[in-house]
Amino acid sequence: MRPYEIAVEEADFSSYDTVIDTRSPAEYAADHVPGAISAPVLDDDERAKVGTLYKQVSQFDAKKLGAALLAKNVANHVETLFAGKGKEWRPLVYCWRGGKRSGAMAHVLREIGWDASTLQGGYKAYRRWVVAQHETIPLKMNFMVVHGPTGSGKSRLLAALALAGGQVLDLETLAAHRGSVLGGLPGRPQPSQKMFESRLLHALKGLDTARPVFVEGESKKIGELQVPEALMATMRASPCVRLEASVETRVALLLDEYRHFVLDTAALDAQLDCLVALHGRERIAEWKGLAASGAWREFVSRLLVEHYDPAYKRSSHRNFTQLSEARQLRIASPEEASFVQAAEALFEAVPA
Repeated sequence: MRPYEIAVEEADFSSYDTVIDTRSPAEYAADHVPGAISAPVLDDDERAKVGTLYKQVSQFDAKKLGAALLAKNVANHVETLFAGKGKEWRPLVYCWRGGKRSGAMAHVLREIGWDASTLQGGYKAYRRWVVAQHETIPLKMNFMVVHGPTGSGKSRLLAALALAGGQVLDLETLAAHRGSVLGGLPGRPQPSQKMFESRLLHALKGLDTARPVFVEGESKKIGELQVPEALMATMRASPCVRLEASVETRVALLLDEYRHFVLDTAALDAQLDCLVALHGRERIAEWKGLAASGAWREFVSRLLVEHYDPAYKRSSHRNFTQLSEARQLRIASPEEASFVQAAEALFEAVPA
């Protein structure tokens, strides 16, 4: 290993002033080290052009073009992205394999006088490390799993616990999805599976294993994303707390979450169509009719009673082994004060 190369197992990404991803914008968008900035030495079109030249003409011509484009782009980054950096700036640079792209960028930065390091093996090594970490880190965690039927306010309780100083792992925020058939967030597409795992690992590494970590009792999939197996297995074997709320409270909470569907019933209809195989076209048509007529409380109430609650009963006790012994927490109303009180009661039972 060269003196300025850092193995991913030894890298403390937070100790660097800036983590620089020199891959193309498309590669960066698919996944990157959390907090890393994009400073491509070749953009998507340039990378494709060099690759085509490499395969169809010659390696020499491809390298010559690549070097010219790289020099231009690195110079532009020095003049713009890095213009205000002082002499003490310490960046960590990586590319796909830890080779030419990051090496060239880091060489220029070191020649200027900055203490620039590169990540040995690049993103590929980082990705292998992420996968390996997800197999072991959850086993060290002290989870308290928050359960309850849909609409009982699990996410709101997690928010109240976090505000009160508790450790919270919010999987739905990381996945940009509320975890149900109507759980998509308007204007917020889900990240890629790899990006989700990167963000999740970053969150896990920020937790104190000696303190309880509150997490919602999710299924294996949150929207289109898969929860890593070791985390899922550990959660399912962990102690639980179960929220209870009246149907009226649950309807009020879900109406707040589903308010975007009030303005876009076409999007709601498309999601409800995903349930035809489970409930048949006649029942789905009835639900759609309630939404179309503005009978939102009846619509949500029927959705709870006829879809969500039976699904919860089928899966929860079967998958979470300690749920039958769970402490019960009553959510008295949809008001924020109810969740603050529930968080306080939970802290008394499970010191944070």
